[in-house]
Amino acid sequence: MAPLALAALATLALAAPLLAQNNNNKSRLPDIGSSAGEVLGPSQQAEYGAMTLSQLRHYGYILDDPLLEDWLQSVGHKLAANSDKPRQSFTFFLMKDRQINAFATLGGYVGTNAGLVLAATREDQVASVLAHEIAHVTQDHVLRGVERAQRDSVPILLAMLGAILVAQQAGGNSSDDASMAALSAGQALMYQRQIDYTRDNEAEADRVGMSTLSRSGYDPKAMAEFFTTLQGWVRANQGGSRERTPDYLQTHPITVTRISEAKERAATMKATNNFAAPTTANPMLPGNIRLPEASLAAAGTGQFAWAKERMRVLSANTPAEAVREYEQMRLKAPLDDAQQYGLALARLQGNQPSAAISDLDEVLKKHPNDTWIQLAMGEAEARAGKKAESDARFQRLVDRMPRNRAVVLTYAQVLGERGDAASGKKAQAILRGLASTSSDDPVYQETFARASDLAGDPIRAGEAHAEAEYLNGRPERALVQLENLKKRSDLDYYARARIDARIAQITPTVLELHRQGVKDDKVDRN
Repeated sequence: MAPLALAALATLALAAPLLAQNNNNKSRLPDIGSSAGEVLGPSQQAEYGAMTLSQLRHYGYILDDPLLEDWLQSVGHKLAANSDKPRQSFTFFLMKDRQINAFATLGGYVGTNAGLVLAATREDQVASVLAHEIAHVTQDHVLRGVERAQRDSVPILLAMLGAILVAQQAGGNSSDDASMAALSAGQALMYQRQIDYTRDNEAEADRVGMSTLSRSGYDPKAMAEFFTTLQGWVRANQGGSRERTPDYLQTHPITVTRISEAKERAATMKATNNFAAPTTANPMLPGNIRLPEASLAAAGTGQFAWAKERMRVLSANTPAEAVREYEQMRLKAPLDDAQQYGLALARLQGNQPSAAISDLDEVLKKHPNDTWIQLAMGEAEARAGKKAESDARFQRLVDRMPRNRAVVLTYAQVLGERGDAASGKKAQAILRGLASTSSDDPVYQETFARASDLAGDPIRAGEAHAEAEYLNGRPERALVQLENLKKRSDLDYYARARIDARIAQITPTVLELHRQGVKDDKVDRN
């Protein structure tokens, strides 16, 4: 986020108690700014978590990419299922920033920076951070912090947002700083100070998180391993680079003691359960018999290398910078397959599809059935004018995986780039298979809106455009679009009913944002 935007948001957060006005309209969210002692229920926590995510999208922080999101969700939900509260809902999302950071906030919303993934050398290390953040949620550390802010009459949404953004600007430790900022946000903003987790909270999150890591089949040694990596990374990056970790990280509790405790705990887990996870046990075997340690190889998704390089490209300031990054890497050692894929992706992003095809050819020969490589090649072929080859490749993927989000969305986006009605109708057809599971997916809504525009379906396009605005943190614009859509003379009964129902659902969110002092300056309210 630009410093000006951050300053504006921080100013809003500081001024929110003065801006908040009593409103006779009932909101579906509680007035927690004036209800000291009220405990938020699970549904209310989820409401605030969702609003936080949408506002982070509004300010351009979120990295919405179907392949990366599916990878992160796979890792995160496996850990969540093996946590102390497997019924707790979790939403995992990525942020573009290359600071090493992660945080947990209300409703089980867990954010991970691109920089954290780039700093990791294997998936188990990323999983160790996610497990730690999951523990902050399941052990109610987040909720307790929100309740403390609530007692100070701090508007919770703006407090969480402001502190997350402050943490992003300042940098921070993936397992400490941003989480604490999210849950003690009001005080952090109002008193302009950083609040740290207590040592007890951190120790508990380490202990509980490591148990979750082990139960999920990941290597519990990865937590101490990543702590050590962070220490070395800090020492090696004391310059003015974009990825530099701030000095105050060194005073945070990633200490020799904490690392040694994590190593000792991991060794104990290895001795007692051989890393075996309940989810990987053979149901045909007695409960006291575990799979051998070799089963750990199946714990990961097998996609970490591709994910890391894709994230390197999509988090770079420009495609040209990403290409230069790979060229510098190649000066030190030949690029491996994943890095070659990343270089191809950078060239594809930089409108060099023919060069991307050349880069991908060799990788595809080694990994002919890999979906990540197939999708990149399909996109490159389409943009290089090889329409028939691209369509054939995508159709094989869709036939094999008709409900795969990354496959369907990538093909629909390629079709949308062609700009003709036939392509729009085809994109609509393949997208409908995801409709039942994509109501809260802004990438889906934007893609479906584009397809419907091309197909000559203005009503469905208008609804999808409005939904995308809502999910991207602009609910007032969504209301305006829906109200304008209602004025169309060609609306049938069912479309009008859908639009009326959605207006009724979105209106309380807008009222709650207004109550907290958040208004969209680009909406004409006259």
